[in-house]
Amino acid sequence: MNIVLLGAPGAGKGTQAEKIIETFDLAHVSTGDILRAAVKAGTPLGIEAKRYMDAGDLVPDAVVIGLVKDRIAQPDAEKGFILDGFPRTAGQALALDAALAEMGTSLDAVVNIDVDREVIVTRLTSRYTCRECGKIYNVLANPPATEGVCDACTGEIYQRDDDNETTVRARLETFDTSTAPLVDYYAAKGLLQTIDGDRPVDVVFADVRAVLEA
Repeated sequence: MNIVLLGAPGAGKGTQAEKIIETFDLAHVSTGDILRAAVKAGTPLGIEAKRYMDAGDLVPDAVVIGLVKDRIAQPDAEKGFILDGFPRTAGQALALDAALAEMGTSLDAVVNIDVDREVIVTRLTSRYTCRECGKIYNVLANPPATEGVCDACTGEIYQRDDDNETTVRARLETFDTSTAPLVDYYAAKGLLQTIDGDRPVDVVFADVRAVLEA
């Protein structure tokens, strides 16, 4: 089973990705992770990617697609994979389809976690992170037992600069401009499954699981 997971920042993709991976034993293909790994390993594509990253430029789609193909070709992806953070544009989706066709495979489903934008703004502006272990809290839904102190490691809880309302709304606008058209692209291909993400995590996952097992 090969899946793409879509959703705006704060929609809960990360949580659902973890549950999908655990339930269906899929390889997690995160473009951020594979970029960092390729750069660290000094692979030819990693060296090329680093050149763009060091210059502060976006890594070209062709390089990212090459890294994705390398990752999907690894043994742990034989049972299937979930793509997280890619594609981000319709152009990348077209390139991904072509790359998968070359490998003799294709996508089975595209899961879109849909959450009202105002709900996302509230979620993200209520999000705090531990400086030590990185554990994430929502001060409205799941605050730490002691205000400002991480339950897991007693580290300091703080709000990231990009979790203020102005920045959050700018991120959502960028998403709607570049990534939201993927919804139409995959709907036209008959692959899209949209799930209401404004519900408890387990309820959302029950629907995700149902559409993937259908």
